[in-house]
Amino acid sequence: MVSVDAPAAVSPAAPITLFNGKNLDGWYTWLREHKYEDPSKVFTVVDGQLRISGEHWGGVTTKGAYRDYHLIVEWRYGGKAWPPREAKARDSGILVHAVGEDGVGHPTWLESVESQIIEGGTGDFILVGGVGKPSLTTEVRTLGKETYWQSGGEPMTRDSGRFNWWGRDPEWKDELGFRGPKDVEKPVGEWNVHEIIADGDKITCILNGTVVNHGYNASHTAGKIQIQSEGAELFLRRVELRPIRAKPEPRSPDALSR
Repeated sequence: MVSVDAPAAVSPAAPITLFNGKNLDGWYTWLREHKYEDPSKVFTVVDGQLRISGEHWGGVTTKGAYRDYHLIVEWRYGGKAWPPREAKARDSGILVHAVGEDGVGHPTWLESVESQIIEGGTGDFILVGGVGKPSLTTEVRTLGKETYWQSGGEPMTRDSGRFNWWGRDPEWKDELGFRGPKDVEKPVGEWNVHEIIADGDKITCILNGTVVNHGYNASHTAGKIQIQSEGAELFLRRVELRPIRAKPEPRSPDALSR
């Protein structure tokens, strides 16, 4: 497998604060309809928090590229949702290993691997295509047409679509306020700690201290970090990169013996 890299990607030797709580230094914004302009103030910094209104589809993106890191993002949902998703599950996402040019290949987001933020599905992996198609392998169990991460399950490689986090409700509905019985995501208004460990070609997602998804053989191993605006109000108070520390191999609670 040939890895898609990014030139001059930085691997943190010490913690790097990406969001300073004051402004968007080190970031730029992109909206599908307005490109690099933001007339509706979709992205604003208020009281030390980055508010993403969700009104227009787009994202806020690091100017720099990164590789081999432990990303920590603290976020919470706001109360506002916008058409056409005003009655749908609150939705956003953290895109890692993002490469390419804005608006080329995909009209809204960079080619990347997404760690999904959506009510009931936070921690899903989504392969966001651009000019190329990112690929990832995950051990899974399959229920109908859906696949869920399960350690020791059947290895599956995809270059499009989604790998569900291990506890996603099979009866998930795209409706505002959805919660499943195994969800570890906090209720609306409460802060979540969303961690992504990008270690070479491995990607691990940890939500509120619980490992929820893990993939390997990633085609993309470095790139920018992009946080989506996708119809729901989102607040962030911390975006930080740390060096990777030694961790055991991620295991899902329903892991199969190898």
